[in-house]
Amino acid sequence: MIDTSNATEFRYPVSGIRDQDEAGFGITPSQTVGPYVHIGLTLDDSEQIVPEGTEGAVHVTTTVIDGDGNPISDAMIEVWQTGTDGVFNSPLDPRTGDQATVEGFRGLGRGMVDGTGSVTFTTLLPGAIEFEGADTEAPHLKLGVFARGMLERLYTRLYFPENEQANAADPVLNAVPEERRHLLVAEKTGDGYRLEIVMQHDDPTRETPFFRV
Repeated sequence: MIDTSNATEFRYPVSGIRDQDEAGFGITPSQTVGPYVHIGLTLDDSEQIVPEGTEGAVHVTTTVIDGDGNPISDAMIEVWQTGTDGVFNSPLDPRTGDQATVEGFRGLGRGMVDGTGSVTFTTLLPGAIEFEGADTEAPHLKLGVFARGMLERLYTRLYFPENEQANAADPVLNAVPEERRHLLVAEKTGDGYRLEIVMQHDDPTRETPFFRV
């Protein structure tokens, strides 16, 4: 926001740096996401975490709406998940072997929503996450939400309704107030699952829980 209330002083200190090599190292400030956030981030078929027709593939749809129930039609959704064995397709997962996942499984997906605020991913159902010395996490998708005007992405999760017992023991889901946990559990549909992501609702019991990462 432009500060128009004080015309005699600068709101922030004036920097004497004239070259990037003179700047010290540190965390740069966040920038608002513009209307063209998808450029360079989404590729053709990036919603397909596995190819269409893969054995066991399901469709997962997320719909992003605002507090008035209107679709946020310029949002981008990022999905990060394990394979069916509960292992991430990443060398950062110490459990990853020479071949971590089934052929064609990316583990990562990105998609721009359409005019209804929806995007559908083709993926495999994830497995439970088990690390030695840590509580087992129920099968879930990690979701990142980007949209115009936001300084940082929002982090949330999608759990699956058939895993009632595992969901009840999940340490992250249990960190959410009990009356809001159902907001992170997807609805079963004819060919997969659907989760509605509600942003900035006046009623906190209806707004999707987001996590500080």
